[in-house]
Amino acid sequence: MPPMPPEERLSEAFDETEGVFANDEPIELKPSVEKDPLPEVDYDESFENPPFLSIMSAYLCLFLLVIFGHIRDLLRKWGFDKTMDASEFGNEGFVPLFNDFEAFYTRNVWQRVLHYWCHPLAGVPGAQIEVWDRKFGSFNENIRLQETKRHYLNIGSYNYLGFAENKGRCADETVQEIRHRLGTATASSRSELGTLRVHEQLESLVAEFVGKEAALVFGMGFGTNSQNIATLVDEGCLLISDELNHASLILGARLSGAKIKVFRHNNMLQLEKILKTSIVMGQPRTRRPWKKILIVVEGIYSMEGTSCNLPEIVKLKNKYKAFLYVDEAHSIGAMGNTGRGICEHYGVKPSDIDILMGTFSKSFGASGGYIAGDRDLVAYLKKESHAQNYSSAMSPPVARQVLASTQAIMGIDGTNEGQRRIRQLKINTRFFRTELQKRGYILFGELDSPVVPLLICSIAKLCAFAKTSLNNGLAPVVVGFPATPMLGARARFCLSASHTTEQLRWMIDLIEKFEPELGLKLSRRDRSL
Repeated sequence: MPPMPPEERLSEAFDETEGVFANDEPIELKPSVEKDPLPEVDYDESFENPPFLSIMSAYLCLFLLVIFGHIRDLLRKWGFDKTMDASEFGNEGFVPLFNDFEAFYTRNVWQRVLHYWCHPLAGVPGAQIEVWDRKFGSFNENIRLQETKRHYLNIGSYNYLGFAENKGRCADETVQEIRHRLGTATASSRSELGTLRVHEQLESLVAEFVGKEAALVFGMGFGTNSQNIATLVDEGCLLISDELNHASLILGARLSGAKIKVFRHNNMLQLEKILKTSIVMGQPRTRRPWKKILIVVEGIYSMEGTSCNLPEIVKLKNKYKAFLYVDEAHSIGAMGNTGRGICEHYGVKPSDIDILMGTFSKSFGASGGYIAGDRDLVAYLKKESHAQNYSSAMSPPVARQVLASTQAIMGIDGTNEGQRRIRQLKINTRFFRTELQKRGYILFGELDSPVVPLLICSIAKLCAFAKTSLNNGLAPVVVGFPATPMLGARARFCLSASHTTEQLRWMIDLIEKFEPELGLKLSRRDRSL
């Protein structure tokens, strides 16, 4: 494995007075969105389609994988091949717990990709990580782990601001919480004996940070969506969802019992059409008015790197008297000049958003989530939310970690460390995106999004990219169908403030090194400008 890039920090190489990298070409920092609004384009026009030859080769690859998959299934049935999937045995006479045929794609196609990037971590998920080499065996046997570690450049975790570290003020506060204050857990729900002073302090600080009257924190980010949406809407309500919303939002919508309608990603024309039709027609069969209409979107979409068109959504929400739920899992802390998320990024007042949701597992380097809104909303959730009444409360050291990182972002800790990290992340993101786009790669998302998906298109190229990256000391995340469209296989880079300019250049050079073999430059646009 080649030596890892040096630990020179990007902030040290950045000239504060000139706005350029030392000994390098200037990097233009464009004005914020409120001064330079995004053009109103349809979703399909905001993405560059791959060339026809790449599309045909991707379909051919999938066709061959399906053919060989059926052949291997026959060999497994006849006992000539051994399955790597979970399978039932010893249950003769009982109804099967799951339908094995439904796992055909995962068993024969997607499992090949999982083999290259499902590895257990052995160190802190910072700019560089230590990973155990994993040797796959049958899932009905023990998975064998070789006692060897490898070092990789970490470009796959959500540690946007670099707070997921084992040193510094946040880590020290967390250790003190365990040793001298409240230990590791409350072993109770918030509505019983699980509400601690640190929870109340965190909720007050989060509400101040996002600009709402009150907030409520939960121990799990996924559960914040899946267990609270059903508290907000129920039968007789209409929930309008972006087609690319996260699985937690989809699960919460299905559990609610509300009528669900889906609009194409960021397509404001279709969203308005759904609002108009739904208000005019009312509920199915009875034609009674909807009890409430809730629009659900995300700040940054984790598979696309795009942001919701928040200003236009707010206009439609106000025009048709609907409610708006914004999931800021990937945008809070990472977007906006002071890290206050998608509202600050677009210059939208937080008071225009009815429900602001976010997680602490990304920019804050911890776990859990929050919902912020007016006091009546939070009081209602405290009484009715399943996550509040039945789930275990957030662990005290986790709450202390979030409290310390939030104070750093807001500057309450007396330093400018939080703002330095936010600025560093923006510089890293714009530099990395600009350099890859100039070289002819198709990237999704907007300029300031720390999620940078690189379109690969073919599942075969996806496997080759994952294997080649790991063999050369790079640890990205690769994603394909069904998490993406059939032709949307991609490598997803998650940038962090802890990455240095040398690390980013090393990674770009590495991608360029094995690009001729893989053929990843699919863009046909003129990048000379």
